[in-house]
Amino acid sequence: MATSSTDIAFNTPAPPFSLPATDGRTYTLDDIAGANGTVIVFICNHCPYVKAVIERMVSDAKVLQAEGIGFAAICSNDARTHPEDSFEKMQAFAKQHGFPFPYLHDESQAVARAYGAVCTPDFFGFDAARKLKYRGRLDAGRNGPPPPGAKRELVEAMRAIATGREPAEQTPSIGCSIKWKAA
Repeated sequence: MATSSTDIAFNTPAPPFSLPATDGRTYTLDDIAGANGTVIVFICNHCPYVKAVIERMVSDAKVLQAEGIGFAAICSNDARTHPEDSFEKMQAFAKQHGFPFPYLHDESQAVARAYGAVCTPDFFGFDAARKLKYRGRLDAGRNGPPPPGAKRELVEAMRAIATGREPAEQTPSIGCSIKWKAA
């Protein structure tokens, strides 16, 4: 069932984290942050919405990273109930898609809760001071390619943020709900 990202207070600081990545390292927010901004996206391996955007997301991440914008993906799903989102499967997914950014494992789900993430994919764009400026989608392609001539919404928003401007209209992301652990 599709879930949409929720409203969040802009200008809130990016919550810090320290998480293991599929490349064997542990990354903090300081390690990820770029001089011109930072994107944190919550994804998983099995979600059809993530699968529909993953190649465009990787391509756009490369563009943003070349422009001094840090980028990381985080998987927070409960791997006990969704084994396709296990750390080992995350490693294979990152390799299969040639991730140029860290793919982080939030096993405790504390980081997803701190960010207010609700779905996959769920994009958070921060300025150089690590204040939230964008909460939206990658582009108009939800579970398929975007229409011809569609804007690269995340790229355009982060370029605006990097130059001190407010991003244009922000459309909430839609995707699979994060698979929370039982309380």
